[in-house]
Amino acid sequence: MRIVSAEELSQILDYGALVDAIADAFRAGCEMPVRHHHTVATDGADGTLLLMPAWRVGGFIGVKVVTIFPDNGARGLPAVMGNYFLMDANSGAPVALLDGQELTVRRTASASALAARYLARKDSHRLLMVGTGAMAPHLVHAHATVRPITEVMVWGRNPEKAGALAEWLDESRLSVRQAPDLEAAVAEADVISCATLAVEPLVRGAWLRPGQHLDLVGAFTPEMRETDDDAVRRARVYVDTREGALVEGGDVVRPIRDGVISAEDVQGDLYQLSRGEVAGRGDAQEITLFKSTGAALEDLAAAELAHRRLATP
Repeated sequence: MRIVSAEELSQILDYGALVDAIADAFRAGCEMPVRHHHTVATDGADGTLLLMPAWRVGGFIGVKVVTIFPDNGARGLPAVMGNYFLMDANSGAPVALLDGQELTVRRTASASALAARYLARKDSHRLLMVGTGAMAPHLVHAHATVRPITEVMVWGRNPEKAGALAEWLDESRLSVRQAPDLEAAVAEADVISCATLAVEPLVRGAWLRPGQHLDLVGAFTPEMRETDDDAVRRARVYVDTREGALVEGGDVVRPIRDGVISAEDVQGDLYQLSRGEVAGRGDAQEITLFKSTGAALEDLAAAELAHRRLATP
């Protein structure tokens, strides 16, 4: 069994190839039981344990074990940690153990980029990154792979972290700056990507303007939210999977529960978008919203791509 480090994954899982691999996986489908989702009590904020299996008949079986502990920043640890176990689906024999954190951030960012391929305006060039955690740089670079992003604004609750991330991201092809005011930054952006642990809305629907695309990666439980009801009401809403987002994603679950929108108002998911069964962006004036809660299919696609590339001399 091969052990695959985060550094190896960062070298072989480029966003362009991974976006395409995830699109292929959604078109083909796989066996994907509902994830196990467990709350783990701590002395502070509760932690979360996720178990995410998926397999393709005649291909591979994969299981990801993930922990999410919001207080880990104070411990000098990432909030999200995990490992991915890849096995042969014909024999059950172990094939590889891959760093789950690197796999997760790259496949999550690539799923958002895949959605943006269908939903963001093709001329989108200004991105607002809301959040300064481990996901943020991956989302910036993944979005810049599918859209001509040249300007990036970074907003975070901690201005020092936002400034440090902006400085670290700044490179020849991207002009990056810290955004001191969230409302003003939202008004400027073409694509707004949120990856936070917020439990109360950050981005307000009243701030949105026609033509924007809103990418929501945080709020992975029904108790969490990154946007308010007005944002969901104004936008055409899409999700990564209906099975996940309509059960776990607070930005969609709570507006449906409260009667702001209905489940039928969700226009489609990545299965339908990738298969051409539903339309993406309809015109330049629409506001589109994509809610991601993660899918084991995405992990399996990333692990399979890594395995293929490592097996190729």
